[in-house]
Amino acid sequence: MKLLVINGPNLNMLGIREPDHYGKETYADLVSKIKSYCEHKSVSVELYQSNHEGDLVDAIQKAYGVFDGIVINPGAYTHTSIAILDAVKSVNIPTVEVHISKVEEREEFRQISYIRLACVKTITGHGTDGYLEAIDFLTENK
Repeated sequence: MKLLVINGPNLNMLGIREPDHYGKETYADLVSKIKSYCEHKSVSVELYQSNHEGDLVDAIQKAYGVFDGIVINPGAYTHTSIAILDAVKSVNIPTVEVHISKVEEREEFRQISYIRLACVKTITGHGTDGYLEAIDFLTENK
């Protein structure tokens, strides 16, 4: 199985940005954690992070015919990006939405998730372990 893990804006600032919501793990820690977990499970994984909406759309489109599943944390684009939603719908690759914090208990504007409409599962509030849960879900439901 080959997975693509996509992280949106500001996730490169993990460990620095609002550690009360996102924890103290850095983005490098997250990458290492995911790669190690996938290696242990014999899953091929590629990670991608961008602060730019179009770059995220491009990464999703390039996944077509290449990846068996996508794990995506679109960051703030969760609440605003129909373009990312449409990209995920276009490629028809099983996709799991992940959020480190429990977005359903945060600000009102964070209650909207466009991407969720195209996802097979959503995981929130489990810290960076949510990514591992998403990987498990995709590998167990292939």
